[in-house]
Amino acid sequence: MTVHDSTLSAPPKHVVCTICDIGCQLRAEAEDGKLARILAHENPAMTANICFKGVAAPEIHNHAERLRKPLKRVGERGDDHWEEISYRQAMDEIAERLAEITKRHGPESLAVSTSGWNTQVTHGMDRRFMNLLGSPNWISGVALCAGNTAAVNKLTYGWFPSPDFAQTKCIVLFGHNPKKHSWTPIYNAINYARSQGAKLIVLDPRVSDQAETADLHLRLRAGTDAAMCLGWLHVIIEEQLYDQDFVDRWTVGFEDLRQRVSEYPLERVEEITGVDRELIAQAARLYATSQSAVIPWTPITDQQVSSTSAIRLHSILRAICGFLDAPGGELLGGFNPDYIPESKLQLHEHLSQEQRDKQLGSQDHPAFTYRAQDLLGDATERVWGYRYADIVMGCYMANPSAVFRAMATEEPYPVKAFFVLGNNALLSYPNQHQIHRGLLNQELIVAHEIFMTPTAMLADYVLPGDVFSERNHIADSWSWSTRMTLSQRIVEPSAECSSTYQFWRDLAHRMGFGEHFPWDTVEDVLDHRLSPSGKSFSEFESETYFHMPPTEHRKYEKTGFATPSGKVELSSSVLEQLGFDPLPYYREAPGTSAEYPYAVFTGVREDAFFQTGQRNIESLRKRSPTPKVFLHPDDAAREGLADGDWLRLETPTGQVVARLAIHDTMKPGHLRVPHGWWYPELRGEQQLAGAFLSSDAVLCDDQTEMLDHEQGVPHFKGFPGRVVKLSEPPPLPQRVLEG
Repeated sequence: MTVHDSTLSAPPKHVVCTICDIGCQLRAEAEDGKLARILAHENPAMTANICFKGVAAPEIHNHAERLRKPLKRVGERGDDHWEEISYRQAMDEIAERLAEITKRHGPESLAVSTSGWNTQVTHGMDRRFMNLLGSPNWISGVALCAGNTAAVNKLTYGWFPSPDFAQTKCIVLFGHNPKKHSWTPIYNAINYARSQGAKLIVLDPRVSDQAETADLHLRLRAGTDAAMCLGWLHVIIEEQLYDQDFVDRWTVGFEDLRQRVSEYPLERVEEITGVDRELIAQAARLYATSQSAVIPWTPITDQQVSSTSAIRLHSILRAICGFLDAPGGELLGGFNPDYIPESKLQLHEHLSQEQRDKQLGSQDHPAFTYRAQDLLGDATERVWGYRYADIVMGCYMANPSAVFRAMATEEPYPVKAFFVLGNNALLSYPNQHQIHRGLLNQELIVAHEIFMTPTAMLADYVLPGDVFSERNHIADSWSWSTRMTLSQRIVEPSAECSSTYQFWRDLAHRMGFGEHFPWDTVEDVLDHRLSPSGKSFSEFESETYFHMPPTEHRKYEKTGFATPSGKVELSSSVLEQLGFDPLPYYREAPGTSAEYPYAVFTGVREDAFFQTGQRNIESLRKRSPTPKVFLHPDDAAREGLADGDWLRLETPTGQVVARLAIHDTMKPGHLRVPHGWWYPELRGEQQLAGAFLSSDAVLCDDQTEMLDHEQGVPHFKGFPGRVVKLSEPPPLPQRVLEG
C-alpha cells in the first residue's frame, strides 16, 4: 500500500463533490475520523477540475455550526428557538402530522422543494414517495436552471443533449461565463477546444471573462436572446447555410419556421438587441459553416419571458445546421444501459391522472409539468425504452410560483405541508415575500439540511443531513449523459445525521409504503441500480472510478426522434396541442422607464458561493465579503455614486442593499445583482438572519406579464430597477461593512 502521509489512516478515495451541481470527481483524505484534505484527480485529463469551493470541503463538512442533532421548533414559527430530539421521535411525529394533513386536505396538500446536490443521492425516492402518496407538487431550483431546459429540449427532439467539447470547432455561449472557479470542468473543456482551434462566440451584455478572449462578442440587450436567435436563423435560412438533407429527412415544420423567421430581418433584430446587423450575420455564418458546433446549456436563456422560445431556438439551430447527435456537436445520450435511472425508480406510473391534473401551474404553464411531458410518453418509450425521462430532474415538475401562491392563498386548493431538502427555498425562487407568506401559512414544515438556513429557521423540524464525504454514491449526471462516476465514503456521519435516501425510506415505512422501499441502505440501492451491469457497488468501486459506454452517433437513423412525429419538431405538435404557438417567437418584457431607468440582470453567481450556500465559510466569505451591484462608470457618474458606496436597489417588487462595484465591462443602462445573499452572522440579531436585506429574490416579480407563457418561469434578465445612495450604512456588522 502506498503511504501518502504518516498521519493518515487510509489512502485517498474518489469522491464526487456536491458543493455545486457540476459534480467534479476529486480525491479525499481522512484523518482522525474527519475529512482532512481534498486533492485533485490523479487522471491528467481531470486534474484541473477543482476549485476553491471543493478545496474548502473539510471546512464545510467539519464546521462547528453544522447541524448534528434533529431539532423541533419551540415557540412561534421563525423565532429560531429549538429543542433537540431523537431522529426516531422526529420521524414518528412528522409521519403522524403529515398523515393527518393529507387526510384532511388530500395528498396534493404536500409540496416538496429540493435541489441537485442532494437529489443526486436521493435516488429518485422523493418522487417515488410523492407518487405513491398522490402528490404531484414537487419543485426544484432546476425549474429555473437546466431542468426546465431539459424539458423544453424534449419538445423539439425528445432528449436533452450534451456538448461534445473535445471535438467541436465552434462554441456559442449565450451569457454563460464558465471560469476557473465556477463551472470549472466546462471552463477547462472550452480552453481545450480552443487550443485545438475551436472558435468562440459570446453573446453577453457585459464584457465577461469569456467575452474578453472570444473571437466574436455580441453585446446584446439583456433578455433579447430569442430575437438574436431568430436573426441568426434569418441569415442561415436565407443564405441556405443549413443542412438541407437533414432538414428534408428529419424535420417537420421547416416552411412554417421559414415564414416565422422572415418576420425578423436583421434590421429589426438590430433594433431589438442593440447589436450591429453585420456582426449578427458574421456570427450566424461562423456558427452554421463550422465543421461542428455546440451551444452549451446556459442559465441565461432559462430565465426570460421568451425562455421557451429561446431554448427551442437553440435546439432548432443545432438541428438544422446538422450538429445534432454528431461528432463535435450535441450528443443525445439516452439512458445508460448499465445503470437503472432515477426516472424508473420514481414510479410516475403510480400517480393517477386525477392527481396529475391537480399539479399546480400545469393548466397555465404546462411545459415542464405532467400535462406537456405526458404527451411525449409514447415516443419516449419507443425510442428510449421507458416512457418517463426525467432528465436533470426537470420534467414532470409543478410550477414553483404556483406552488407558493397556493401555500399563501390556499387557491386553487390548500397546500399545508412543505418539505425542503438541501434547498434554501425562501431565497431560491422569485417573489420572496410571497414565499414567506406561504411558509407562514403551513401546518408542517420539515427541513433536511447541513446548516441552519433562513428557510430552516421557519421549519417545525430540522433534520441534519449527511455530506458527500460521508456516503457512497455513483453519480450519473441526472441522465444528462451516460457517464457513471464513483464517490466513496471517507468518514462516518454523526449518529443522528441522515441521508436524503434514508429520510424518504424511513418516512415511507411509517406511512404504509414500506413494500416499495425494500432497500435497507444506500449500498443496497446502488446494488439494485447496478444490476443491469451484473456488478455490485463493491465490485464497481474495486474496478473503476469512472464508466461510460462507447458513444454512438446519429442514433435517430435507427430509432427516429422521441417526438410524436418521430422527427425534429421545428413546429412543436405538443405546444400546438396545448394551445400555444408551435413556433418560436420573441416577446418584449416590461421595459425601463423614467422612474426605473435600468435593466436589472439578476441571478449572477459569485465564484466563492453556490446558490445561497457558503456565506458562513470563512475562507470563501473572505473572497466575497459583501454583496455587490455592478454598474457602468457613466451610469455611476450620472447617479453621483462612487465605487464602494452602499446603495439601495429598488424595483416595483422589492428592494435590497449592496455595495457598488463600478466596472467598465458593464453595458450602460444595465445592473448586475448577485444571487442568494443572506447573513449567517446576523442569526439572532435580525429576522431570519437578514434574509430580506440583500436577497435578489425580493426584487423579482412573478405576475403574469413577467412570466414566460409556456413554462411560467420569471424574467430575471432585464427587468426595470433604479439605485439610490444610502445616507448611512445598512444595519450590518462592522466587519461586513468594511469588507
